[in-house]
Amino acid sequence: MSALDVQDFIQQNRATAQQVETFRGYWESDKHWDARREFILRNMSDFEADRLDHLLSLSMVWANNVFMGCRYSAALLEKVKEMADGIVVEDAPVFKTRDEIIKSQQVGCLGNASTFNPL
Repeated sequence: MSALDVQDFIQQNRATAQQVETFRGYWESDKHWDARREFILRNMSDFEADRLDHLLSLSMVWANNVFMGCRYSAALLEKVKEMADGIVVEDAPVFKTRDEIIKSQQVGCLGNASTFNPL
């Protein structure tokens, strides 16, 4: 579902679109909300009305991972990434884990080892 598809869906399904708009958090930027709304709309038909809270939780997991770099279990991340397949987030931040940062620093230090003289 591209951005145009989302807009078409909203135009054709006003009641659903209005319901989904109530799920927006006051802290969410337009960019954040547009992506999370698309996640919800793409997957809404797979969840019964009484399980909608589960979908909303999954949408927050996905958004937190994409926009803030939050980490979750591998199984959970695999599930939400599968659910979000095809959603394009422009200029999404790139996060590095502590291990990735340390590894890159170690590689940099090893490159300078030949010039190190402790005396």
